[in-house]
Amino acid sequence: MPKLSETFASRLPNAKAGTDKYWDAEIKGLVLFVGKRSKTWYFQKDVGGQTKRILIGRFPIISAQAARQTALGFALEMGRGAGKAVQIGAPTLEAAMEVYLARPKLRSENHKVGMRAQIEFHLKDWMRLPLDEISKAMVVRRHQEMARSPSAANHVLRNFRAIYNHARRTCDLAECPTMAIEWFEDRPDGRIIQDLKAWRQTIDNLPNPIHRVFYELLLFTGLRKTEMLTLKWEQIHEDRIHLPITKNGRSFDLPILQIHHEILAPLRPLSRHWVFPSPKSEAGHITRPERLKYNPHMHRRTFATVAMEAGVLEEIVGRLLNHTPLSITGRRYVQPSLDALRPSMEVACKEILDRIEK
Repeated sequence: MPKLSETFASRLPNAKAGTDKYWDAEIKGLVLFVGKRSKTWYFQKDVGGQTKRILIGRFPIISAQAARQTALGFALEMGRGAGKAVQIGAPTLEAAMEVYLARPKLRSENHKVGMRAQIEFHLKDWMRLPLDEISKAMVVRRHQEMARSPSAANHVLRNFRAIYNHARRTCDLAECPTMAIEWFEDRPDGRIIQDLKAWRQTIDNLPNPIHRVFYELLLFTGLRKTEMLTLKWEQIHEDRIHLPITKNGRSFDLPILQIHHEILAPLRPLSRHWVFPSPKSEAGHITRPERLKYNPHMHRRTFATVAMEAGVLEEIVGRLLNHTPLSITGRRYVQPSLDALRPSMEVACKEILDRIEK
């Protein structure tokens, strides 16, 4: 290990990816973190089985000599037993994300998996950076780099903001750097399937019967894509589909009819476990149904639109879609039974059938 002198620190090249760490040969615990765009001094030591990392400051604003003197002071404090009161340094994005995703608050496992995959893919080069080294310029640049997919750009950086702000509860961090972002205008897709006869023809022409049933059941239930893909036969009951955990963190029971059982009937012999099995998939079920001009969420919007046009009240459509009601009364007090919702499901399904057969 070298002595971290002014000359040595100034000559170090920036890291090509992640963060390089250089420990001082003389002062145990003094370390220089070298990222892609910055160099930062820290003092780090294990105290009571826990690693304490204390931010000293950025180089060259904090010189090597000043960093060494500060580190000696921290070493002296910890030697006297004062280390427990010393502030822990900022966590890396990776560590902060894991803490955020492990919180006991509501959220489905699918949401957690999706968020982790999204952050690791789009912010891969930030994962090992301490949060206080991710600057406003960095988040603005990344947001602009993703401009071809405005919705995805907003989503990724808002997820980063959620992780960062969660870390602020226990760490002394500045305001989240995403404050500098000019967010892209969110324009919901909003498309529905206008011609259900043409949709029927498209579905019937699919070579894979599992995919045919997948899209048909989507239209007649309004379920979300991930909820449908991960369905197990044990969740399919005579009168309902039971989802133990959903996007909003709650369990959900959707009333179903004879038509739903007729749609599912061709798949019954294929698997004892998964409704939509796939032997080629590691998950055991299909993960990428054949792409159509009618995407999965268009089926959900179409179910909702047709139900409303057939006379189902908007509040009831929201219940069938498992949306969280806006009012306190709706959220906490009104809990309609399956039997109360079933007539609305019957109206929606009849209207869909009528439009297919016109």
